[in-house]
Amino acid sequence: MALRTIREMGDPILNKVCKPVKEMTPRTAELIEDMFDTLYESNGVGLAAPQVGILKRIFVTDVTGEDPRVFINPQILESSGEQTGNEGCLSVPGKTAVVTRPNYVKVGAYNEKMEYFELEATELLARCICHESDHLDGHLYVEKAEGPVMDVSELVDNEEEEES
Repeated sequence: MALRTIREMGDPILNKVCKPVKEMTPRTAELIEDMFDTLYESNGVGLAAPQVGILKRIFVTDVTGEDPRVFINPQILESSGEQTGNEGCLSVPGKTAVVTRPNYVKVGAYNEKMEYFELEATELLARCICHESDHLDGHLYVEKAEGPVMDVSELVDNEEEEES
């Protein structure tokens, strides 16, 4: 198990476009394994290679804690509907903002064996795929924020006030 350092907003690598992966190498396989270790240790649902300082078109997701997925050279083929909700990011720790994303996406990508697949996703997984795809193109969710980027603690305080 190897944890990688998560780059945070302000690090220029997060604003760069990643390069396609041409073949699976032992180093790329190790990167993917490390990305999962880092994702789980950080309690995230998705992690893109540039977030750990590597400019490759790879991201990993696990929105349930039991469904790890690898996306290499992903392309969103279709999207429809919309969902609006709070979004966070391991590269913007302790912050959240309201973002609207498609509620449905169809993505084509390669897995860790460099086998092509297509996946249809809705709700949280669709949001995660869009969010991580943005990372591969050098974008953070804060660019799409509808309103202020808040401390997560402010969101919790606001929800508690609404309940009382």
